[in-house]
Amino acid sequence: MERILIKDAKQNIDKPILIMGRILNVRKLSAVSFLQVQDYSGAIQTVWEKENEAKMGDTVEIKGEVKKDERAKGGCEILGQEIKVLSASIEDLPIDLAKKDLNLQLPTLLDQRALSLRHPKVQAIFKLYDLLLKHYGSAMRANGFTEIKTPKILCAASEGGANFFKIKYFDQTAYLAQSPQFYKQMMVGVFERVFEIGTTFRAEPSFTTRHVSEYISLDGEMGFINGFEDVAKMLNKVLVEVFGRIQEEGAEFLSVYGIADISVPKEIPMVKLSEIREIIKKKYNYDIPETTDIDPEGERLAGRYAKEEFNSDFIFITNYFWKDKPFYTMPSTANPEETEGFDLLYKGVEIVTGSQRIHKYDELIENMKKKGIKPDGMEYYLEVFKFAMPPHGGWGMGSERLIQQMLGLGSIKEAILFPRDVKRLSP
Repeated sequence: MERILIKDAKQNIDKPILIMGRILNVRKLSAVSFLQVQDYSGAIQTVWEKENEAKMGDTVEIKGEVKKDERAKGGCEILGQEIKVLSASIEDLPIDLAKKDLNLQLPTLLDQRALSLRHPKVQAIFKLYDLLLKHYGSAMRANGFTEIKTPKILCAASEGGANFFKIKYFDQTAYLAQSPQFYKQMMVGVFERVFEIGTTFRAEPSFTTRHVSEYISLDGEMGFINGFEDVAKMLNKVLVEVFGRIQEEGAEFLSVYGIADISVPKEIPMVKLSEIREIIKKKYNYDIPETTDIDPEGERLAGRYAKEEFNSDFIFITNYFWKDKPFYTMPSTANPEETEGFDLLYKGVEIVTGSQRIHKYDELIENMKKKGIKPDGMEYYLEVFKFAMPPHGGWGMGSERLIQQMLGLGSIKEAILFPRDVKRLSP
């Protein structure tokens, strides 16, 4: 008998089938026992009128007959006939996977990661994450972007600043990439539109719910733009497509978190940084510190404003201060103290940073000098701008932070299979 996936059991009512999977839960009554079994396609209840030795956590092979039952998830269950334990747990599970919610402290959830990931509600996070990666790539290709993969071991820090990991590379010093920034700009001169789904590293000594040392960035870069607004418009278009597909294909996983709608406005509202600072002060009586462009509380209130004013979970904050932005960001022609760029906030948290880039060699060198940045180790990048780069811009989007905000997770680490932070290097 060939194996049938659990999701296809309902197509075999009153027929004998064979399934394979892991026992998620065991309930025993006086005359009958119930084993909930899960494979990669779903879960189903199996009913037993005779004794068996299988226990929670075991991987099993089960033969039985499918019976219609409208009360059961999926509309059917399996009347078990034969069970074979393929691999038995040799210890009791340290966490109870039978609960609807694990309700574990974050350190325990992560210490027991290989087991906590077996829980259906935790798995739902990564089913949605899978859809995000799938449809981001599809949407970018549909808009003429070519996927690239750039080096993660570099001869100089990506951003020309701090928060980088230094490593020994044979007889040289190298750095882990903080972003694919230099390479994706260079590739605009080749393919015009490029994107990457890749790992980035930030040596930030942060202990917040939104920072980690290693994450997956969803990047895009495009040429022949008229301004950063073209970049924001493309990002908006991509997000409408991606979120629409996730809602369509991932409804069952969103429902686990009580979410029915994740739609993105066709035109995400856009407000200048200087204006949102004033709005927050007047409307919510909160002064964003002068030492920062916008702080976490300011972002939260900007998100609140977007919801109240525009009924939008998203808002573009534009024209950040020149002093706070990387050297390759285009200064504003209207106000040299500002830049031609944006952050995108989702439910009050920044998930995207984007901008128009400086595309002329002399202007790029001049901006570096103003910021006190030396070109050492970046010659390969700067050289390209001597050969007529088009006006261009792009974005970097934190994939895990996006999922965190979509589902309302308490920490970004819940949206990462095996997160890395200041203190965590295992599992």
